[in-house]
Amino acid sequence: MPDTIGHQDWHLFRDTGVAHLLSVSGSHVVLLGWLAATLVAPLWRRSRWLCLRVPAPTAARWVGVAVAFAYALFSGWGVPAQRTVVMLAVVAGLRSVGLRWPWPLLLLAAAVIVTAVDPWALMQAGFWLSFGAVGLLMAAGGERAEGWRARLKAAWRTQLIATLGLAPLSLICFAQLSVVGLLANLVAIPLISFVITPLALAGGLFTPLWALAALLMQALMAWLKLLMAWPAAVWWLAAAPLWSQALALVGAVLIVLRLPWRLRAAGLLMMLPLLWPAVPRPPAGEFELLAPDVGQGNAVVVRTQGHVLVFDAGPTYAPGSDAGERMLLPLLRSLGVRRLDQLMLSHRDGDHVGGAAVLMQALSVTELRSSLEPGHPLLSAGAPAQRCEAGQAWTWDGVRFDVLHPTPAHYGGGFRPNDLSCVLRITAASGRRALLAGDLEAEQEKLLVKREADLHADVLLVPHHGSKTSSSAELLAAVAPTVGVVQAGYRSRFGHPAPPVLARYQAAGIAIVASPSCGAWRWASANGESSCERELRRCYWMDRSPVGSGPQGPPLDEATMPEVELAF
Repeated sequence: MPDTIGHQDWHLFRDTGVAHLLSVSGSHVVLLGWLAATLVAPLWRRSRWLCLRVPAPTAARWVGVAVAFAYALFSGWGVPAQRTVVMLAVVAGLRSVGLRWPWPLLLLAAAVIVTAVDPWALMQAGFWLSFGAVGLLMAAGGERAEGWRARLKAAWRTQLIATLGLAPLSLICFAQLSVVGLLANLVAIPLISFVITPLALAGGLFTPLWALAALLMQALMAWLKLLMAWPAAVWWLAAAPLWSQALALVGAVLIVLRLPWRLRAAGLLMMLPLLWPAVPRPPAGEFELLAPDVGQGNAVVVRTQGHVLVFDAGPTYAPGSDAGERMLLPLLRSLGVRRLDQLMLSHRDGDHVGGAAVLMQALSVTELRSSLEPGHPLLSAGAPAQRCEAGQAWTWDGVRFDVLHPTPAHYGGGFRPNDLSCVLRITAASGRRALLAGDLEAEQEKLLVKREADLHADVLLVPHHGSKTSSSAELLAAVAPTVGVVQAGYRSRFGHPAPPVLARYQAAGIAIVASPSCGAWRWASANGESSCERELRRCYWMDRSPVGSGPQGPPLDEATMPEVELAF
């Protein structure tokens, strides 16, 4: 994200589908190269000596390529800029030797060169969107427009092709589609490309032009905000299976090509599985527990057949960057979640509530339950709030939820935030249980064991990320879990999970799954099966030995954790 663009503004550009214009896009590079070529050509013709050695059109083309290359390099050498410079260079080279390649070969040559220079470009959404947009426009073709009506019609057709053709790719890459993107780009593309950008460049010579560019930008921002005020301005979709993604991409190509309408209608039908994916849900009476790798913090998503609870919201990584925005919100949207039935924040520490504000702003939260002190900003964020108290219980879809800690007496004062951690027990109809313990420490663990007659659970969210101050022998004996889940940062500076704690779990015969090596851990109460994301989708640079340890595997210690941390 460019440092000069505010966090909220960048969200506005992204949700209205104009973010590509605020980065160094191909249109900016072409515009600058075209301006340079336009200025050089008449000046070159004034010199007979120069024209005898290099024809003016050839010189103008290569000067334009050089200026475009310098601008793209200076601005960060992004994939759209790379693609544009390479294509300009290929076209200039072919014209210089008198060759005219067909557009598919030209586009392929540019893609091969970009990939050879930067193989990792294939992993960027910008690569596929950039080349996809150009390929669609080239494939759709179009006649040369004469007159302002024809040009307006051509501009509308071009934007419609890009919007419809790139819709499946945008959904695959970002799981969202801007419904107002067509209207936003119809105004933003000509305004930014042909007015604001030239004014910004000319402002280096005559500074008052910057004020005019800023005024026009404010008008554009007002237009975008007006569009975002519309209902359902952004369409979020759950992640679709691979076969429906491939089918939708083929369908999008059929829609934009100059084909009979019957074939175009078939292309529209091919896109439907992507636009309406079926999201698997736990059966009635059962639940699914998903513990993503959020780094040094806790965040667990619990799904029943028709309800969703999020227990803690992970840490804040940096100003404007937290687990809510980077991890939890994309994860929830990929699962088709539009509403949280409950957000439970165990206590006030930043590694547990860092992403809560983003979740509460982006999703409808039915209830906030926490041990936060009165006056905490999150309590006034809009969701009905109540504090966790032992004895609270409710049932969703045949699954029982019990709050076991803290008691009302704990709110009397004198307790640290960790001592106030909400402890949640989840019981399925099958009898399988999960116990989520926040940052509860040893003294309160022992009191909990004395207070609760039956603490047994199949899964234990290891208290306090495996700190030495938690996971007492009394708690482990009372809960007797099959597996303990440690959510901690890779090579945590706090030493989590502590080796003595890991040894305690090993002595009790409890397998440990650690998020740095497992990634997102998924467990289903219906059959007790679990999986590690990094085991299912291993990267080539990772150790090929099994990661994470399920109920049958040995506990993990620091020596078994791989050398890289991935934000899966």
